Amino acid sequence: MDSWIMDPYRMARSPGQWYRLLSSGFLHADWAHLLFNMFAFYSFAPLVLGALSDGYGPGLGIGLFLLLYLGGIVLSDLPTYFRHRDDRGYRSLGASGGVSSVLFASIVLMPVAPAGQGIIIFPIPFPIQPFLFGFLYLGYSYYMARRRADNVNHDAHFYGALYGVVLLLALMPAAGPAFFQQISLFLKSKL
Repeated sequence: MDSWIMDPYRMARSPGQWYRLLSSGFLHADWAHLLFNMFAFYSFAPLVLGALSDGYGPGLGIGLFLLLYLGGIVLSDLPTYFRHRDDRGYRSLGASGGVSSVLFASIVLMPVAPAGQGIIIFPIPFPIQPFLFGFLYLGYSYYMARRRADNVNHDAHFYGALYGVVLLLALMPAAGPAFFQQISLFLKSKL
Protein backbone atom coordinates (compact mmCIF):
# COMPACT_ATOMS: atom_id res chain seq x y z
CA MET A 1 0.00 0.00 0.00
CA ASP A 2 2.71 2.47 0.99
CA SER A 3 4.68 1.76 -2.18
CA TRP A 4 1.78 2.52 -4.56
CA ILE A 5 -0.50 5.03 -2.84
CA MET A 6 -0.54 8.57 -4.18
CA ASP A 7 1.52 10.60 -1.74
CA PRO A 8 1.90 14.13 -3.16
CA TYR A 9 4.37 15.21 -0.48
CA ARG A 10 6.72 12.30 -1.20
CA MET A 11 6.24 12.67 -4.98
CA ALA A 12 7.29 16.34 -4.84
CA ARG A 13 10.47 15.52 -2.94
CA SER A 14 11.61 12.19 -4.39
CA PRO A 15 12.48 11.68 -8.04
CA GLY A 16 10.87 8.72 -9.73
CA GLN A 17 7.64 8.74 -7.72
CA TRP A 18 5.30 9.84 -10.55
CA TYR A 19 4.21 6.24 -11.13
CA ARG A 20 1.97 6.73 -8.08
CA LEU A 21 -0.47 8.73 -10.21
CA LEU A 22 -1.32 5.44 -11.94
CA SER A 23 -0.50 2.82 -9.33
CA SER A 24 -2.81 4.42 -6.74
CA GLY A 25 -5.71 3.71 -9.10
CA PHE A 26 -5.27 -0.01 -8.48
CA LEU A 27 -5.56 0.34 -4.69
CA HIS A 28 -8.84 0.63 -2.79
CA ALA A 29 -9.58 1.42 0.83
CA ASP A 30 -11.74 -1.69 1.33
CA TRP A 31 -13.93 -4.20 -0.47
CA ALA A 32 -16.91 -1.83 -0.55
CA HIS A 33 -14.82 0.85 -2.29
CA LEU A 34 -13.55 -1.66 -4.85
CA LEU A 35 -17.00 -3.17 -5.47
CA PHE A 36 -18.66 0.23 -5.90
CA ASN A 37 -16.03 1.38 -8.42
CA MET A 38 -16.16 -1.89 -10.36
CA PHE A 39 -19.97 -1.94 -10.40
CA ALA A 40 -20.02 1.58 -11.84
CA PHE A 41 -17.29 0.64 -14.32
CA TYR A 42 -19.12 -2.53 -15.36
CA SER A 43 -22.38 -0.61 -15.79
CA PHE A 44 -21.04 2.09 -18.13
CA ALA A 45 -17.94 0.67 -19.83
CA PRO A 46 -19.72 -1.49 -22.44
CA LEU A 47 -21.44 1.50 -24.07
CA VAL A 48 -18.21 3.48 -24.34
CA LEU A 49 -16.06 0.54 -25.43
CA GLY A 50 -18.67 -0.40 -28.02
CA ALA A 51 -18.81 3.13 -29.44
CA LEU A 52 -15.02 3.41 -29.64
CA SER A 53 -14.71 -0.04 -31.21
CA ASP A 54 -17.45 0.76 -33.75
CA GLY A 55 -15.76 4.03 -34.64
CA TYR A 56 -12.11 2.92 -34.66
CA GLY A 57 -12.15 -0.87 -34.97
CA PRO A 58 -11.74 -3.38 -32.16
CA GLY A 59 -7.96 -3.06 -31.62
CA LEU A 60 -7.71 0.72 -31.65
CA GLY A 61 -11.07 0.97 -29.86
CA ILE A 62 -9.67 -0.99 -26.91
CA GLY A 63 -6.53 1.15 -26.91
CA LEU A 64 -8.56 4.36 -26.87
CA PHE A 65 -10.78 2.96 -24.13
CA LEU A 66 -7.67 2.23 -22.03
CA LEU A 67 -6.48 5.78 -22.74
CA LEU A 68 -9.82 7.04 -21.45
CA TYR A 69 -9.76 4.89 -18.31
CA LEU A 70 -6.07 4.97 -17.37
CA GLY A 71 -5.68 8.58 -18.50
CA GLY A 72 -8.65 9.43 -16.28
CA ILE A 73 -6.88 7.89 -13.29
CA VAL A 74 -3.65 9.80 -13.94
CA LEU A 75 -4.97 13.18 -15.08
CA SER A 76 -7.68 13.38 -12.43
CA ASP A 77 -5.00 13.15 -9.73
CA LEU A 78 -2.83 15.99 -11.06
CA PRO A 79 -4.92 18.77 -9.41
CA THR A 80 -4.81 16.77 -6.18
CA TYR A 81 -1.04 16.52 -6.44
CA PHE A 82 -0.65 20.28 -6.88
CA ARG A 83 -3.09 21.03 -4.06
CA HIS A 84 -1.48 18.66 -1.55
CA ARG A 85 2.22 18.53 -2.49
CA ASP A 86 3.13 20.32 0.76
CA ASP A 87 0.73 18.28 2.93
CA ARG A 88 2.71 15.54 4.73
CA GLY A 89 -0.38 13.61 5.78
CA TYR A 90 -2.36 13.50 2.54
CA ARG A 91 -2.73 10.19 0.67
CA SER A 92 -5.15 9.16 -2.06
CA LEU A 93 -6.12 5.90 -3.70
CA GLY A 94 -8.77 4.37 -5.91
CA ALA A 95 -9.88 4.26 -9.53
CA SER A 96 -12.51 6.97 -9.18
CA GLY A 97 -10.95 9.29 -11.76
CA GLY A 98 -10.91 6.55 -14.39
CA VAL A 99 -14.40 5.36 -13.50
CA SER A 100 -15.68 8.95 -13.68
CA SER A 101 -14.10 9.43 -17.09
CA VAL A 102 -15.87 6.32 -18.41
CA LEU A 103 -19.15 7.24 -16.72
CA PHE A 104 -19.19 10.75 -18.19
CA ALA A 105 -18.12 9.53 -21.63
CA SER A 106 -21.19 7.27 -21.51
CA ILE A 107 -23.37 10.23 -20.51
CA VAL A 108 -22.14 12.13 -23.58
CA LEU A 109 -23.02 9.13 -25.75
CA MET A 110 -26.40 8.48 -24.12
CA PRO A 111 -27.60 11.53 -22.19
CA VAL A 112 -31.23 10.41 -22.21
CA ALA A 113 -32.34 6.96 -21.08
CA PRO A 114 -35.48 5.22 -22.31
CA ALA A 115 -38.68 5.83 -20.33
CA GLY A 116 -38.55 4.27 -16.90
CA GLN A 117 -34.78 3.84 -17.02
CA GLY A 118 -31.88 6.02 -15.95
CA ILE A 119 -29.27 6.25 -13.25
CA ILE A 120 -30.33 5.31 -9.75
CA ILE A 121 -28.49 7.01 -6.91
CA PHE A 122 -29.14 6.32 -3.28
CA PRO A 123 -31.30 7.62 -1.56
CA ILE A 124 -33.43 8.78 -4.54
CA PRO A 125 -35.87 5.90 -5.13
CA PHE A 126 -36.38 6.50 -8.86
CA PRO A 127 -34.09 6.69 -11.89
CA ILE A 128 -32.93 10.08 -13.16
CA GLN A 129 -31.80 10.97 -16.64
CA PRO A 130 -28.05 10.58 -17.21
CA PHE A 131 -27.52 14.21 -18.29
CA LEU A 132 -29.24 15.46 -15.14
CA PHE A 133 -27.19 13.10 -12.99
CA GLY A 134 -24.05 14.39 -14.72
CA PHE A 135 -24.76 18.03 -13.93
CA LEU A 136 -25.72 17.24 -10.33
CA TYR A 137 -22.68 15.05 -9.81
CA LEU A 138 -20.26 17.63 -11.20
CA GLY A 139 -21.78 20.29 -8.95
CA TYR A 140 -21.65 18.01 -5.92
CA SER A 141 -18.04 16.98 -6.58
CA TYR A 142 -16.93 20.57 -7.08
CA TYR A 143 -18.68 21.68 -3.87
CA MET A 144 -17.34 18.80 -1.78
CA ALA A 145 -13.80 19.28 -3.09
CA ARG A 146 -13.87 22.89 -1.90
CA ARG A 147 -15.28 21.94 1.51
CA ARG A 148 -12.70 19.21 2.20
CA ALA A 149 -15.03 17.78 4.81
CA ASP A 150 -14.35 14.09 4.26
CA ASN A 151 -11.60 11.74 3.14
CA VAL A 152 -12.88 11.39 -0.43
CA ASN A 153 -10.83 12.77 -3.32
CA HIS A 154 -13.71 14.67 -4.95
CA ASP A 155 -11.23 16.40 -7.27
CA ALA A 156 -10.56 13.02 -8.88
CA HIS A 157 -14.27 12.58 -9.56
CA PHE A 158 -14.61 16.08 -11.01
CA TYR A 159 -11.48 16.12 -13.16
CA GLY A 160 -11.93 12.50 -14.26
CA ALA A 161 -15.40 13.40 -15.49
CA LEU A 162 -14.13 16.44 -17.37
CA TYR A 163 -11.32 14.41 -18.93
CA GLY A 164 -13.81 11.76 -20.06
CA VAL A 165 -16.04 14.35 -21.73
CA VAL A 166 -13.17 16.18 -23.43
CA LEU A 167 -11.43 13.04 -24.68
CA LEU A 168 -14.63 11.47 -25.98
CA LEU A 169 -15.57 14.65 -27.84
CA ALA A 170 -12.05 14.84 -29.31
CA LEU A 171 -12.33 11.23 -30.50
CA MET A 172 -15.99 11.44 -31.57
CA PRO A 173 -16.86 15.07 -32.37
CA ALA A 174 -20.32 14.16 -33.69
CA ALA A 175 -21.26 13.07 -30.15
CA GLY A 176 -21.44 16.73 -29.04
CA PRO A 177 -24.28 17.82 -31.33
CA ALA A 178 -26.04 14.47 -30.78
CA PHE A 179 -25.82 15.05 -27.00
CA PHE A 180 -27.58 18.41 -27.24
CA GLN A 181 -30.12 17.12 -29.74
CA GLN A 182 -31.13 14.22 -27.47
CA ILE A 183 -31.54 16.55 -24.49
CA SER A 184 -33.51 19.05 -26.58
CA LEU A 185 -35.90 16.34 -27.80
CA PHE A 186 -36.30 15.03 -24.26
CA LEU A 187 -37.10 18.49 -22.87
CA LYS A 188 -39.59 19.19 -25.68
CA SER A 189 -41.39 15.93 -24.92
CA LYS A 190 -41.75 16.98 -21.27
CA LEU A 191 -43.10 20.47 -21.95
